[in-house]
Amino acid sequence: MDTASTRWYSQLYIQVLIGIVIGGAIGFFVPDIGAKLQPLADGFIKLIKMLLAPIIFGTVVVGIAKMGSVKEVGRIGTKALIYFEVMSTLALVIGLVVVNVLKPGVGMNVDVSTINGSAIANYTHAAAAQGGIVQFFLDIIPSTLFDAFAKGAMLQVILVSVLMGIALVQLGETGKPLVSVIDMLLQCLFRIVAMVMRLAPLGAGAGMAFTIGKYGIGTLLSLGQLLVALYLTTLIFIVVILGTVARWSGLPLLQFLRYFKDEILVTLGTCSTEAVLPRMMVKLEALGCEKSIVGLVLPTGYTFNSDGTCIYLTMAAIFVAQATNTPLSLMDQMVVLGVLLLTSKGSAGVAGAGFVTLAATLSVIHAIPLVGLVLLLGVDRFLNEARAVTNLIGNGIGTIAIAKWDGSFDQAKAKRALQAMNDNRLESVITGTKAPLQADKVI
Repeated sequence: MDTASTRWYSQLYIQVLIGIVIGGAIGFFVPDIGAKLQPLADGFIKLIKMLLAPIIFGTVVVGIAKMGSVKEVGRIGTKALIYFEVMSTLALVIGLVVVNVLKPGVGMNVDVSTINGSAIANYTHAAAAQGGIVQFFLDIIPSTLFDAFAKGAMLQVILVSVLMGIALVQLGETGKPLVSVIDMLLQCLFRIVAMVMRLAPLGAGAGMAFTIGKYGIGTLLSLGQLLVALYLTTLIFIVVILGTVARWSGLPLLQFLRYFKDEILVTLGTCSTEAVLPRMMVKLEALGCEKSIVGLVLPTGYTFNSDGTCIYLTMAAIFVAQATNTPLSLMDQMVVLGVLLLTSKGSAGVAGAGFVTLAATLSVIHAIPLVGLVLLLGVDRFLNEARAVTNLIGNGIGTIAIAKWDGSFDQAKAKRALQAMNDNRLESVITGTKAPLQADKVI
């Protein structure tokens, strides 16, 4: 065993944790400098994003091509959508219940007439430009075959990938050489991801420095009740709901959290689940999920299964009503829930997606003053950390659960992956020269 790989400071999650602590200290003690470090975090995320489209394309195409049956694609897709809808609904309902029990906005007594709504103009304009659920589905179809890759639109890339994979299945033996080429390209892309992930501590630390430096600890105190309520709710959802699903899937929650601790910490620091999507895909496959399941379910889940965002949406909407003394009957809250079931699916790929979706929802539900969203601007970055981490954990467990449901989860392979983690061999495989997708190795 490589001695260097066993040193505590060589582990990626330790390096990321150190980066987050140093970044937080910079943001607190020298906020002017901290607020200027955001470009470092943005640069790290952009490096990952430039790889997302080809990685998703390669994973989906190779997975479907090796599946050998178009019916299997439809079966997996149907199971995934059922699971996503159930979990999103549970998240929305739990958020609604907790915000009514804790009442974080009650007592603020905010006068709507005194609020300047110019600060949320960009979000309201983005919400208006979404064009509703019909336009959302039309936007899944790219203008040209290559436009999806140029824009990096995840659902468009998935559509092109599924069509290409099905075409290769129908070609049979004739298409196998192309499948091999795409698979080799995929291996190369994962090597690049391993290189870029060396910058994860810098990206996570810079993101935390920016958050603390720009918004300050005082902002946390002013809306502390809402923050506590959201973090408590996401914790309940992760432990109770996702923990139950993980246990049924054969991978207890604590083992899942340990296995993906690197990705969770990077997401916490950068507030971006996309920054760790490539690693999530490879580590899920190494954990025993079929390549086809991972390729179809995980990227789609980023759009349709945002559990943390769903919790935030119901809590934030009711919080605004409570803070502005806007009375809401049970029927009014059911209307909010019903609208969110639709709007929560239509904001993928939009900057500040959670906030834009909330703006779109309140613009439809006139009972809650839209201008009240200004109250959330100061703490939205801190709220986003809880949303992003919950989304990441939810999609990771969801992929394993769907693989288990489909009979495509290899328990023996999962045990080997977890043993590699216990032996501190994860990072040596990620940064080494071994093939990243070997059955007994973990990237």
